[in-house]
Amino acid sequence: MLYILALLIGVVAGLRAMTAPAAVAWGSYLGWLPVAGTWASFMGHWIAVGIFTILAIVELVTDQLPSTPSRKVPQQFGARVVLGAFTGAVIGATGGATIGGLIAGAIGA
Repeated sequence: MLYILALLIGVVAGLRAMTAPAAVAWGSYLGWLPVAGTWASFMGHWIAVGIFTILAIVELVTDQLPSTPSRKVPQQFGARVVLGAFTGAVIGATGGATIGGLIAGAIGA
């Protein structure tokens, strides 16, 4: 089940790069993702929640601009894969499967 969630958050990162870390940060902050005591415990802090939420809102706005490049350019594609892997690793860390979550998140993106 953990790998499916990591894969699905990777899919979210593939659609909107900053929405996935914002969702994981909110889940950690609200206690839905038990990241306390793991390397990903910083995701549950209110500063991380604020930063990722602001970045997600900025991404939603800038994606509507006509000057925004295609999501298929290497920089945007790479960012989506990296953020999918990162958020998948955070979800995997809740069950002690960081590497598996990282791989599932990257595949999902």
